[in-house]
Amino acid sequence: MTPKSINALGAAIAAAMAWTAAQAAECPRKDALGTSRVLSVDAATSPRVGLKSFPQTLPLADHEVVLTFDDGPWPGTTPRVLATLAHQCVLATFFVIGRHASEHPDMVRRIAGLGHTIGYHTWGHPNLRYMKPDAANAEIDKGIAAVEAALHGTAGTTPGTPFFRFPYFESTPATLDMLQKRGIVVFGADFWASDWNPMTPNAELKLLIQRLQAAHKGIILLHDPKAGTRGRRREHPKPEISVEFR
Repeated sequence: MTPKSINALGAAIAAAMAWTAAQAAECPRKDALGTSRVLSVDAATSPRVGLKSFPQTLPLADHEVVLTFDDGPWPGTTPRVLATLAHQCVLATFFVIGRHASEHPDMVRRIAGLGHTIGYHTWGHPNLRYMKPDAANAEIDKGIAAVEAALHGTAGTTPGTPFFRFPYFESTPATLDMLQKRGIVVFGADFWASDWNPMTPNAELKLLIQRLQAAHKGIILLHDPKAGTRGRRREHPKPEISVEFR
């Protein structure tokens, strides 16, 4: 998401996502969008969320959204996204690719250190729908282990944060059942910025605002490695609420 987009969204949106309540500190900038609401996500009652893929989504109020970023970390763009989020005191969730985490472990730790949630997005971003169950499970576990190693120095297949997103939103009943049994929440999205398509930051902002105005609330899909996640900063006078998950 562009710095310009994040600021402009303050007119209409009200949420970002993080993991522990201790991270929702008071923002020193009174004109920032900010982080203010904590929402617990229980895998037992909300095993799968996101209306693009599932019938259920998060219990957000009108004008609340959750900012999520996929496919990072990426040195050329992720730091600029983090800087803009920090400027606005907004928390988000980053669904991290294991290979990228192993290549840039310091950046994974930086994301977590800034209070954002780290979720999991497989090792190499394959389409799990076309893999055998054992291979798909191994791909998921390899991604989890790589992120855990980047964060804590020790690889393990028990996720520190039980949040997972399928690449391309392509799942199978077997893999969904496996994740549910492990107590891992599968995140889809309610709408997205379509930032995988070539467009200017202004065009991306316009498209996202239109979708936000139509949906009123929801989980937003963005990608921090995309070049369109950069742009000019514009201040907005209204604060933004943010949602934190545990």
